[in-house]
Amino acid sequence: MAELSKSEILQSKPIGEGLNTFRDSYNTTWTDIPELLDAVGHMHIGDGGLKNLVIDLILALQNLPAAHLLPSPNGRGVLRDDLLRFFSLVVSNDFNIRSVISLLNKVIDKAPDADIWGVVCDLVTQSTPPPRPLPYPNQTPISFNTGSLANTSEYRKHFDGALKDELDSSLYIDIPNFFDTFFGELMNLESVARAVFKKCQEDENPLYKEGEGGGWRDWPEDAQEEKVLKWFKERIDMFLEFAKECGSTPEVRRRPLGQPTQHLSGSTTRRKLDVGFANDTKINESSRYDWSQILVPGELKSNPNADRRNDTWLDLARYARHVLTAQDTRRFVLGFTLCGSIMRLWEFDRLGGIASPPFDINKEGLQFVSAILGYLWMNKEQLGFDPTIFELDGKRYMEITRNGRTERLVLIELMKRHSSVASRATTCWKAYCDRDKSKTTLVIKDSWQYPERGEEGILLRDATEKGVVNVARYYHHETVCVGGKDDDINGNVRKGLDIMKATDAFRHALATSNAENTMPPPSTSGSRSRSTARKRSSSSLNAPLPPNKRSCSTSPHADKGCSEPPNRIHRRVILRDYGKYIYKASSRVAMLAALEGTITGHESLRDLTGTIQSDVSIGNLMMNEEEDNSSWQSFLIDLDLAIKENREGPSGAPSKTGTRAFMAIGALYGEEHSFMHDLESFFWVLFWICIHYTGPNGESRVVSKFEKWNYAHTDELAEIKSGIVVHEGDFIKTVSQNFTPYYQSFIPWVNRLRKVVFPEGKRWERKELTLYSQMKAVLEKARSDPEVSVE
Repeated sequence: MAELSKSEILQSKPIGEGLNTFRDSYNTTWTDIPELLDAVGHMHIGDGGLKNLVIDLILALQNLPAAHLLPSPNGRGVLRDDLLRFFSLVVSNDFNIRSVISLLNKVIDKAPDADIWGVVCDLVTQSTPPPRPLPYPNQTPISFNTGSLANTSEYRKHFDGALKDELDSSLYIDIPNFFDTFFGELMNLESVARAVFKKCQEDENPLYKEGEGGGWRDWPEDAQEEKVLKWFKERIDMFLEFAKECGSTPEVRRRPLGQPTQHLSGSTTRRKLDVGFANDTKINESSRYDWSQILVPGELKSNPNADRRNDTWLDLARYARHVLTAQDTRRFVLGFTLCGSIMRLWEFDRLGGIASPPFDINKEGLQFVSAILGYLWMNKEQLGFDPTIFELDGKRYMEITRNGRTERLVLIELMKRHSSVASRATTCWKAYCDRDKSKTTLVIKDSWQYPERGEEGILLRDATEKGVVNVARYYHHETVCVGGKDDDINGNVRKGLDIMKATDAFRHALATSNAENTMPPPSTSGSRSRSTARKRSSSSLNAPLPPNKRSCSTSPHADKGCSEPPNRIHRRVILRDYGKYIYKASSRVAMLAALEGTITGHESLRDLTGTIQSDVSIGNLMMNEEEDNSSWQSFLIDLDLAIKENREGPSGAPSKTGTRAFMAIGALYGEEHSFMHDLESFFWVLFWICIHYTGPNGESRVVSKFEKWNYAHTDELAEIKSGIVVHEGDFIKTVSQNFTPYYQSFIPWVNRLRKVVFPEGKRWERKELTLYSQMKAVLEKARSDPEVSVE
C-alpha cells in the first residue's frame, strides 16, 4: 500500500472532537482566555498550574490518530515520537511557556487541523536536537544493573538509585489485557470467582455491598498496615471457604504472609516484606521465612496516591529482585501493590516490570476476588517457574538434544545466580549427564540475551574447535523452548502484551510529582477555588508518557522511532570446565598463577579466533585446584559480551552491561573497545582483590571508599582511577593504606604492573600486543618473591 501524503492523513484522521476534553478543562479553569495568554508571555512554565496546562495539551496531541501517522519533521519516525521527546522537555525546569503561545491560541480558537499540526511540527523541530552519535564507532551503549555491583553492602541510600537506573525505561503501567494474560489460563477461575463473590454479597450483613457507600465490610478506612493485613487474611480465609462450598478446592495450597516487622533471610541485607503469598501452609505466623519461600510479593501503602509514586514500585521491584535471586528456576515473578484500597497487579522479568491498570477493591470487588484466588491457585509454571527443569526422587534435572540424542543432565548444585531484575540473569549449575558412568562434571549456564547479540555457544564452540587454551570448553548450546516455542520475554513470558500502549512508569511518576508540586494547598472552604481547579485531570494522568530519551538515543533502533520494544531470549550453554573464582585461591602464589593463566586464555582467544572477551571481572576469572578435576588450571568464562576485533559495527543490542569497578578508564569514557581495555581490567581485578579479600579461600570485606565505585558516574570513576595511577608516591600510599594484611606483600608487584599498564602514569595511546607478555612476566616474578610465597 502506498504511503499517504500529509494532506491525505489530515483528511482521513481529523482532529474532530479529539481536543474537546482539553478545551473544556481549559475553559473551566481559565475563564478569561485573552488575559491568560497575555500573562503566559511573561511567565515560566514552572509557575502554578501552567505546567499542567501544557502537559495536558501535549498528552492530548500525542494520542490523536494523526500523530501516529504524520511523518516526523526531524526525519525520525512519526510525529508522535517527537511529541514524546518534547514532553520530556516540557516537564523539565528549563522550558519557557512562551514557545507554546501560538499553539494554545490555535487549539482554543479551533483553527484548521493543518494550522495546528503545522505549529506542532515547528515546535518539535526547534526543540529536538540532532541524534547524538555514540562517542566512538562500533560501540554498544553500556548500562549497569544491581547484579554488577562488587563487594557492596547494598545499603538503600546507594542501592535504590542503582535499582532505579536498572529499571529506568523498563517499568510500564496500565498494560491493557494484563489480567487476562496472566490469570486467564486458570481453569474455572472466572466461574468460581463469580460464585465466591456472589456469596460475599449474601445475608443481611454481607461481606460486600455494591453501589454508593458500599464496598468490603470492615475495610479499615485509614488503611493502616496492621489493620489491612488482618483484614486481608480474614477475607482470604473466607474466599477459600466459599470456594470449597462451591465444590472447588485448589490443587496447590499456599498461605498469605504478613510479617512487615520481621526480616526475611536469604538476601545480602536485612529486608522486610509487607505482604505476599508463601509456599508453606504449615509454618505458623511467628515462623521466620526465607526469600526462597515467597511466591507472590506485595507492597502495602496507606495512601491511595502512593499508587502513582515510583518509590512504591521500587519497593515491590526490590522484593521481586530478592525472589528472583533466591529461586534459581524462576523466569518471572508476579506481585501486587495495595495503596489504600487501590490495587495494581505486577509482573517482573528480565526486561523489567509491567503492571495492570489500577482498580479500587471497594468498587471492583469481583476483580479483587479473582486476583486473590488466582494467586492462590496458580501452578508453578503460571507463577513463573521454569517448566524445563524437572524434579524426580529429590533430584533436579533438565533434558537436552545433543547430536540427535536426548540427554538428561542432573543438577548437582547451584554455582552462581545473578542478583538483579532487568539483566541477562546468568545462572550456573554444576551438573552431570546421567548416562555418563564417570559423572564427569559439566557446567550449565542459563541466561537471557538480547536476540541481536551473537550466541555465546557459537563463539565457545569455535574457540574449542580451534584449540584455544584457558577458555571454558564447549559441550552444547541451545535456545530454551517453553510451550513449543523459543522462550523469550515478549512472546512467551508476556504473551504478546503491547507495552507500546502502556505508560512509562517513571515518566508518569515524574509528571504526577511535578503536577502535585505545582498545586497550591487545597481549599478548605468546601468550594472549588479557581486555583485548585488547575489540577491535571485524571484522564491525562493515565495517558501514555514518553520513554526515557536514553532508550531511544542509544538504541540502534532509534531510526525506527523506538517502535520496536527490546526483547530477551532464553539461552542455555553447557561447558566442560568448572572451578572456583581466583580470589578463592588457597594461596597468594596460586592466585597469581591463575591470573596469569587467564591472561594467557584471553590472548589465545584473540589470536586464534579474533575474539575479545570484553568483560574481565572477578566473576569471570576461574581456577582449578582439584587433582581429579580435568578442567583447565585457570580459565576465562563468559563470552556473552565478546566482540570480534575486526567487526564492522555494533551488535544492535540496546545495551551491554559491565562492572564499573573493573572497567578500563578508556572504556568508562566510551572509547571503542580494544584488547588493551581488557588487559587494563586485569590490573583493576588484582587491585580490587588486594583491597577486599582478607585471606585464602575468599574471605571478603566491604570498604566504603571503594564501594562508591559501584555507584559513581562513569566519567567520575574514570577520573578517580586516573588519579590513583598517575603518581607513584600517591599510588603506593593508597595501596599501603587499603590493601589487606594478607596482600601487603603484593604492593611492589602491583606497582610494577601499574608501570607496565600505565607507562609514566598515563593511559596507553596505541595498541601494544607485547603488553600480554609484559604483564605475565611481572606476575611470574611476583610468584618467586619470598614475601609473597610465604604463608
